[in-house]
Amino acid sequence: MPFTVRSEAFPEDGAIPPRYTCEGLDISPALAWSIPPAGTQTLAFVMEDIDAPGGAFDHWVLFNLPPALDGLPEGLPKDINLANGGIHGRNSYGSMGYRGPCPPKGPPHNYKLSVYAVDRGLSLPAVATKEQLRRALQGHVMASSMLIGTYQGKAAVDGGDDGDDGGGGGGGGGGY
Repeated sequence: MPFTVRSEAFPEDGAIPPRYTCEGLDISPALAWSIPPAGTQTLAFVMEDIDAPGGAFDHWVLFNLPPALDGLPEGLPKDINLANGGIHGRNSYGSMGYRGPCPPKGPPHNYKLSVYAVDRGLSLPAVATKEQLRRALQGHVMASSMLIGTYQGKAAVDGGDDGDDGGGGGGGGGGY
């Protein structure tokens, strides 16, 4: 059986509901995946805006999730160390945890959510970036799956300032 990821919040290539964006509650959507391959020691997860000007903009970096997990609940805490053993890395806003889509007004952006089944635990700092995670994954990914969601920004944002007031929930702020 192939390793797959899905969300009840939105279908493949479907619109991400506003509640999961900076224009809503800015909470993570619930995700589920199939059983990873035998020998999987940990799972890693990345969500990125693949249409952001200047290259991918990282919204969520998460690693060292136990392989027995079959998903993540809606509204995962933004804590660095999660109760399930997972560790949040640093997103492109410079913070830990999920930060939802926040593209400038214009055409829809595509958001790629990738889940990786890994053959070893990852020895990375909690502040690891997506680039550090990808280097650690090289040669150790047993299977992966991705889900694409779209979001079209409704508010004009300046595209560079993350507008992070430390609150982490709703109310705008630039990004992608």
